[in-house]
Amino acid sequence: MRCFIGIDLGSTTTKAVVVDENQNVLGRGITNSRSNYDTAAAIAKQEAMVNGRFHLFRDALSATNALNGSLDRFIAQLERDFRAEQYLEQLADLEETCLRNVEGAKFGDAAGAVSDALVEVFARLTTEAPALFAEGAKRKSDFFRDIAGSQYLATGEEVAKDAGLRYDYLLNVFDRSIIEVENRVYGDSIRRHLLAALERSFAAMPETADRRAQVEAPIKGVLDTEMEETYVVGTGYGRARLPFSKEHIRSEILCHGLGAHVMYPETATVLDIGGQDTKAIQVDSAGIVESFQMNDRCAAGCGRYLGYIADEMNMGLHELGPMAMKSTKTIRINSTCTVFAGAELRDRLSLGDKREDIMAGLHRAIILRAMSILARSGGIRDQFTFTGGVANNVAAVRALKELVEENYGRLTLNIDPDSIYTGALGGATFAWRAVVEEGKSAEARA
Repeated sequence: MRCFIGIDLGSTTTKAVVVDENQNVLGRGITNSRSNYDTAAAIAKQEAMVNGRFHLFRDALSATNALNGSLDRFIAQLERDFRAEQYLEQLADLEETCLRNVEGAKFGDAAGAVSDALVEVFARLTTEAPALFAEGAKRKSDFFRDIAGSQYLATGEEVAKDAGLRYDYLLNVFDRSIIEVENRVYGDSIRRHLLAALERSFAAMPETADRRAQVEAPIKGVLDTEMEETYVVGTGYGRARLPFSKEHIRSEILCHGLGAHVMYPETATVLDIGGQDTKAIQVDSAGIVESFQMNDRCAAGCGRYLGYIADEMNMGLHELGPMAMKSTKTIRINSTCTVFAGAELRDRLSLGDKREDIMAGLHRAIILRAMSILARSGGIRDQFTFTGGVANNVAAVRALKELVEENYGRLTLNIDPDSIYTGALGGATFAWRAVVEEGKSAEARA
């Protein structure tokens, strides 16, 4: 089957979307952006294609009625088991890489002890791995570096202490090794992992044993179906570094405008707040950009700013919004400058202000900055679509709704749960148009 792919290389995450010939979204993929942009693009694309396989699994199994009311549960179990298989392969690769890097490190007589400690660390991590992907397990991130890193640091500290070894030796080896591992693409293992995951899922759901043949046949049929990468379009903050020819590159403004239009055809104004920039875009009824404004080169008011605040507060980025929602007092934050954010935050805390009130003030300050960019682009028209990673922050959404109503009255505000993929969706739509409407060949595919 022919697939059309859009890749949005952002400053913090790289996203990919795959659509079919009917412009139906088959899959979405995301990974953390790396210094190696070729790898980030390849992994995001691979993740989207895998996600597309799961979409096709669901469709194929649904058509057979083999699982009756257990379809959703089985697909969820299969995906968890697949992720566990992926994680274990990368974990084994990380162990091998760490042990190899011990040889090049200047540990002197401690090298043997460091190697022994690493073997113990990874033995424990491997034992703990299944629990990370069990039903109901909570993970702060789905990126391998984040999951493995948090587990390694906690376990490594314990092992180093028990062995009477300097903890920084283990940290040094991890820092050198994780970059190598996260910049590898494990595409050749996908089919093997899916088949192994299928065995795990049957074991986890023994009630499906009598329907095994009915379940296996459509899944293997999907695995045997080629998902042809017909045409790829790249966009985003790092688009100049994408491994595509210029013909396969579109500006992020065009892609975000078109992507928002595809999500919500009545969209007239788009606000996108990403990791590095804020974009205000006005589009016509066909999703064509009429005008736009962006923030300056400062990262104030973007995802990076929130990330800095999270670090200052020793919190996860995902925790900021829920904390701000508990606010009972309005606090005005004078600066959204990332450089001075920490100082103002500490000043507010020293004055006795509550963390939740400070967080609410920070979110409102970010949206106020975005409102000024929107005003310069032509204001806000109905319908108004909010996209980007910050659109998933409940406190930012609340502040936006309040300020829009204060300044423009009640308008339809669209927020899609998958809004972080808007630019990639626009890219995939451009890819589809290039082949289906413009008759371009798929040469120079990414």
